[in-house]
Amino acid sequence: MRSLKTVAALAPVAGLAVMLAVPQAALAQASNCGWYADTAIKQQQQNEVRKCGFNGPEWSADRAAHLTWCATQSPDSWKAQAQNRERKLASCKR
Repeated sequence: MRSLKTVAALAPVAGLAVMLAVPQAALAQASNCGWYADTAIKQQQQNEVRKCGFNGPEWSADRAAHLTWCATQSPDSWKAQAQNRERKLASCKR
């Protein structure tokens, strides 16, 4: 009986901990995706200025599209995408 009372007493504390953790994770994701989208836009601008001709959704000038995509990806995925664009730009000598 005592353990049931302990669990019942701790349940609100556990719920509060979860509620506090979720906003922190959401803030971190939003910040990371903001960086990703800003970087993608800068890379697309370099693509246009250098006349490299890269195209596709990863080369979009639409910041909202980059934010939306990033929000569905793991950090490894969006980092790899940004690095891939950077490699392609480095290979463009125009």
